[in-house]
Amino acid sequence: MKIICIGQNYKEHIKELNNKPTEDPVVFLKPDTAILLKKQPFFIPDFSNDVHHEIELIIKINKIGKHIQPQFAHKYYDEISVGIDFTARDVQKKLRDKGLPWECSKSFDGAAVIGKWISKEKIKDLNALSFSLKKNDKIVQQGNTADMLHSIDTIIAYISTYFTLKIGDIIFTGTPSGVSAVKTNDKLVGFLEEEELLNIKVK
Repeated sequence: MKIICIGQNYKEHIKELNNKPTEDPVVFLKPDTAILLKKQPFFIPDFSNDVHHEIELIIKINKIGKHIQPQFAHKYYDEISVGIDFTARDVQKKLRDKGLPWECSKSFDGAAVIGKWISKEKIKDLNALSFSLKKNDKIVQQGNTADMLHSIDTIIAYISTYFTLKIGDIIFTGTPSGVSAVKTNDKLVGFLEEEELLNIKVK
C-alpha cells in the first residue's frame, strides 16, 4: 500500500504558510513505514525542533483504478477517517530553500497517524463534512470539505492519472489552517463531525 498526500488544499492554510495557490493538486508520498503504530505515542524526532500537526480527512481505496473519471471516483472508496500529517517544518524550509524535494520533512517514521475507519455510508454529505483536532482539550484546527480547493473526487481522478490506485492505498486530502508545533506531553485528539477517531500522546 502507499500513502498519497495532497498539499495546499485549503486557502487559509496556504495563507498561513505564505505559499502561493497552484492550479493542480500538490501531490507527495509517504512510505508505509511512516504510519504510526496503533496505541503508540508519537516521538518527536531528534532531527527537528519544529514538528507541526496537520489534521486531514483521509480515505481508503477499495479497488484498483487508473485514469478514473471524477464522476466515477466515489466508487473507489467506502471508508473514511481523519489522520495527522506530521511535518518537520524546519527541515522542510531548509530543503525548500535549496530547491530540493522535502520528503524527509514529511515521510519519516511515525509521520502519518491513521484514525479509526468508518463507513462513508454514515456520512450525510461528503461535500459538507467537518473535522477537527484538539490539542490538550483545545480545538486548534477545524476544517470542512466544502472549503477544499480540490474535492475528494477530483483528487482521486487527478492522482489516478499518474499512479495506479490499489486496494488499501490511503489518501490524505489536505489540512486546514491552525497548524502549530507539538511539544512533549501534548495530547492530540482527532474528530470527524462529533466522533472521536484518533487519540495520541506526544513524547
